[in-house]
Amino acid sequence: MSGSQQAVYMNHRSFAPPVPPTDIAISSNGSPFISVFPFTSGTGFGTKYSNPATLPTGGGQNMAFSPSGADIAIAHLSSPYISVYPWSSGFGTKYANPATLPANRGYGVAFSPSGNDIAVVGWNSPHINAYPWVSGTGFGTKYANPATTPSDSRAVRFSPSGADIAVASENTPYVVVYPFTSGTGFGTKYANPATLPTGGSFGIAFSPSGANIAVAHGTSPFISVYPFTSGSGFGAKYSNPATLPTGTGNDVAFSPSGADIAVAHDTSPFISVYPWSSGFGTKYANPATLPATSAGGGVAFSPSGADIGLSGGSNGFASAFNIYSWASGFGTKYTDPVGLPFFTVTNKVAFKS
Repeated sequence: MSGSQQAVYMNHRSFAPPVPPTDIAISSNGSPFISVFPFTSGTGFGTKYSNPATLPTGGGQNMAFSPSGADIAIAHLSSPYISVYPWSSGFGTKYANPATLPANRGYGVAFSPSGNDIAVVGWNSPHINAYPWVSGTGFGTKYANPATTPSDSRAVRFSPSGADIAVASENTPYVVVYPFTSGTGFGTKYANPATLPTGGSFGIAFSPSGANIAVAHGTSPFISVYPFTSGSGFGAKYSNPATLPTGTGNDVAFSPSGADIAVAHDTSPFISVYPWSSGFGTKYANPATLPATSAGGGVAFSPSGADIGLSGGSNGFASAFNIYSWASGFGTKYTDPVGLPFFTVTNKVAFKS
């Protein structure tokens, strides 16, 4: 290789590979209840996708893309409480409702890592409903309820291995975890953590390794994190962060690498992010441009970890959807998308993997 060829080769290798484009979804209390945009890291939002032909029937709460990205689900406040659509650069025809509907008010939804199961949590007993899922076909027969059901529930997540399923609930013990086997369903509820979250829980997340579980809740310290071992359960709660979130924790997310943890919360700055390594590090500086919102409702990192999104707000906030570049701290806020519903509360945010 000549000197000039080597220089070109080395210069080429110095460039980081581009981050592939993805899609980003946001739920809202007003019609159309779900909005999805193309998103390119470093560039921002594209033109909003057309609304689904059959809209969700009430206030949109949490959403999830399936692991393959072939489907998108939203939990919502009116019957049938969950709506799922094929997804391929836009909404397909809504899947048929499950034969056994959730009891009332869908608040949280999640696909299992394999994509073979889907769970929705909500207001009325049994508060959690899980179904087999086949992309292109839809819902299977609802799994039997767990022997010990949670209380009024707001969020649900499968562990990265799919061997466990966790629920954030408004009433004690505020966090409930079950073993879960695809094709079989719920196992016996794990023992509660020795130190419970302090108040109703609204967000829950496993770390990418599955070794930790985080809960966002309504009373100080507003976030609680525990070691977690599948088959054994909760370890002793980690110490609280030195700088607490400033209000009710509404959602929580680990970065894809597991090196950071973010909390969406009431009260400015509405989002708090910390380094994470077997405990909280020193809180990152607030973004230079604070979210234009009245509350942080949902938080998510992009699949590459290069961006972070915050939803929230109350009627009249045009910018209740805030996305920032992220690299061990907040970068520049992206220009707001065109086509976001105005005069409506935005609730949660989800990136397609």
